[in-house]
Amino acid sequence: MSRLTEAQALAYWRRNLALMFKLLVVWFVVSFGCGILFVDVLNQIQIGGYKLGFWFAQQGSIYVFVLLIFYYTRKMGKLDREFNVEED
Repeated sequence: MSRLTEAQALAYWRRNLALMFKLLVVWFVVSFGCGILFVDVLNQIQIGGYKLGFWFAQQGSIYVFVLLIFYYTRKMGKLDREFNVEED
């Protein structure tokens, strides 16, 4: 692991925060938007006998959250390699 300059550390932290913010927006849209705001529109579609709005409210946001965790770890691995701060 290398030592970062103050400017590099600030750039690294900004990129990390930007990534987290984007992923939180996606999770908010899926969990709050699809599960609450757009539920009436989504309920017109059925999957396996269940209304899509209900599915998003009960299961979809959890699945999306888990996928976002894997995406975050992958992107942070790339960011760590870019700034040469990856763990051994």
